[in-house]
Amino acid sequence: MNGPQVQAWLDQQDALVRDCVREFGCFLQFVISGPAEASTGLCYTTGLFGIRHPELIVFGLDQPSSAGLLNHCFDRVREGNDLMPGEILTSPDGSTRVRVEEFPDPGGVLYTANRFYGRPDEFSVPAYQLTWDVDGAFPDDEGYPYPPHVQPLPGTFVLDEGGECGCGSG
Repeated sequence: MNGPQVQAWLDQQDALVRDCVREFGCFLQFVISGPAEASTGLCYTTGLFGIRHPELIVFGLDQPSSAGLLNHCFDRVREGNDLMPGEILTSPDGSTRVRVEEFPDPGGVLYTANRFYGRPDEFSVPAYQLTWDVDGAFPDDEGYPYPPHVQPLPGTFVLDEGGECGCGSG
């Protein structure tokens, strides 16, 4: 795409995000890159920073599961229940525990949120990562069944210049 095409697309995206935040209070950006077996899917919010709360990001869930979890947490925040690092929540269906964690370097990932709030990456909106368990084990616990790229620990996720998602030493 050329410059005017890119700008037209960005204008449409900006309007979509703005309209969703106005109507629902929150916009969800779902991102996946690379072949499914090696990719790191992620989804994050735009709209919580406007109500004085860090944005939320979750890795490794499909789009419906990500949306359900993030919308559930957004509703909690909107009702006045600020999430705090170290807090353990239960997923909307009660099947999974979720740990709230600080998400370092959100400017390298939360492009839509930073664009919406007019913030450069180096002064990014803050974010919390929602880390989910499998059969009682979180990614940093022995017995967690998935490889690190599925749900990277906070600070280990990398998005390279080519837009490829992965897991690094952080």
